[in-house]
Amino acid sequence: MKLLVTGGAGYIGGVVAARLVEAGHEVTVLDDLSTGHADAVPPGARFVEGSITEAAGLLTGMDGVLHFAAKSLVGESVERPDLYWTHNLGGTLALLDAMRSAGVGRIVFSSTAATYGEPERSPIEETDPTRPTNPYGASKLAVDTALSAFAGLYGLAAVSLRYFNVGGAYTAADGTVYRERHTVETHLIPNVLAVALGGREPVSVFGTDYPTPDGTCVRDYIHVADLAGAHLLALDACSAGEHKIYNLGSGTGFSVREVLSVCREVTGHEIPAVVRERRAGDPAVLVASSDKIQRELGWKPEHPSIRDVVADAWAALRA
Repeated sequence: MKLLVTGGAGYIGGVVAARLVEAGHEVTVLDDLSTGHADAVPPGARFVEGSITEAAGLLTGMDGVLHFAAKSLVGESVERPDLYWTHNLGGTLALLDAMRSAGVGRIVFSSTAATYGEPERSPIEETDPTRPTNPYGASKLAVDTALSAFAGLYGLAAVSLRYFNVGGAYTAADGTVYRERHTVETHLIPNVLAVALGGREPVSVFGTDYPTPDGTCVRDYIHVADLAGAHLLALDACSAGEHKIYNLGSGTGFSVREVLSVCREVTGHEIPAVVRERRAGDPAVLVASSDKIQRELGWKPEHPSIRDVVADAWAALRA
């Protein structure tokens, strides 16, 4: 298939683009490089630098779109909600209109567990209430709503994948290693490993008074290679007139302190940490039920251990 990957110069988008190229698809990556890196675009893919609002000229003859381009910093979204509504929702609506005009009827969307907000139960299922606690999650939920509307009105074939915490690294068939390297890094594992490497101040633990066993936030971690595999399955699962939603996680939660312990074990470093106040909009527990995608698409994580996630990320960072 001929596919457009928006945000394909980012961490997750780059891994998925690489997997698509390896699977024999003809891939065009569209990315404005505001947070991505040109060298993360896999060999064999065409790269166009630009915004998703400029996608119209690239969609002719395309069979589908995998949409990763988004603003994704929770704290920034609380401070600048206008930026998130304009980019995440406004940009996606422009993309969907361009797809309609070009006759492209298939899309896989990078959604998020942040759409659920503070869940009533754990693990979270796709039928659970969506009550985001920050503008980032709210803007992603709005896109999910728009996809449902476009599927019903125009026959769009859409799949939303609601990620929980993504980590690890991916080594492509050509030897290229894809790892996290955000300009502003907010994810726990790469920040902890950066301390172990000697390049940062002590790890910040945001809040120790949550209603969890050790008082720190609990999250579900999924390996980026497993996440990428789910996108290829979702691409084939797109069905005209339907918007399907799937959670993606390991089904197991780990607290901040537990992740720190695993990182110390893997790296052999003490990794100092300091306790700070809670961050606005952080739910106490986010753990996924991925039963639906396993049942309907046959997806199964090949790297279910948090140690696998940390070990691969650490090896890639040291390399």
